Amino acid sequence: MPGANQRAMDKARDLPCDAVVFDLEDAVAPDAKAAARDAVVAQLAAGGYGHRQLVVRCNGLDTPWGEADLRTLAATGIDTLCLPKVESDEALDRVATLLAEAGRSDIRLWAMLETPPGIAAAEEIARHAAVSVLVMGTTDLAAELRVSPQPDRLGLQYALGRAVMAARLAGIAVLDGVYLDLKDSTGFRAICEQGRALGFDGKTLIHPFQIDDANAVFGPTPQAVSWAERVLAAWSEAEQAGTGLAVLDGKLVEVMHVDEARRTLAMARQIAGQAES
Repeated sequence: MPGANQRAMDKARDLPCDAVVFDLEDAVAPDAKAAARDAVVAQLAAGGYGHRQLVVRCNGLDTPWGEADLRTLAATGIDTLCLPKVESDEALDRVATLLAEAGRSDIRLWAMLETPPGIAAAEEIARHAAVSVLVMGTTDLAAELRVSPQPDRLGLQYALGRAVMAARLAGIAVLDGVYLDLKDSTGFRAICEQGRALGFDGKTLIHPFQIDDANAVFGPTPQAVSWAERVLAAWSEAEQAGTGLAVLDGKLVEVMHVDEARRTLAMARQIAGQAES
């Protein structure tokens, strides 16, 4: 949500999303940066966002506004910041040092990978102690790679796959990039399905219109929940019988299936809890 758009920030309190990202970077014109920063600080103080994780995307430290963003936000209760165009762990160290000087070593970072150097350093960025999420910046990355927009995102496949691998190696989450064509719901759904197939944990969005499709694709379906329950039941029966072998629908159930089933049910419980809150 643009930090300069009060109506959008207010509306986010009622959206069925997992996180709200207040943007001080690309969505805010240079002459509105300071005012947007103040508006976001006021919004954080007002609260009312329920279970939604609140994140602020700051301007980079290489801009005239980056340091002021970090120092100002460090004085609020925010616990997560999103950093654009991260290209090295040294850049993350600079941010972490500044936040520590402000007394906020506890703030977690979402690191955006949106340039070739960022993709090349994906593993070291994901391993940084302050990073909790990788976020693909596919729009800027496609421009820098000189990749023309294609429904299959063929020119981005290496970068997308490398980001997922880096996140899995580091044990953190990774989010797919935004989809700009708000009129193309079919194309958006297809990109979500592709992102899920590639291993992404979720998708960043630019409009409430996109939330339902993203939730449907990245959330567990009723069929997936039923399968997970049956997997755990079969596994439990095998353990109680002492057979050491679980079979479901004629197929061997292995530890990886059990882990996936538990993750699916945990996600379903979390979503159900959010719906009730």
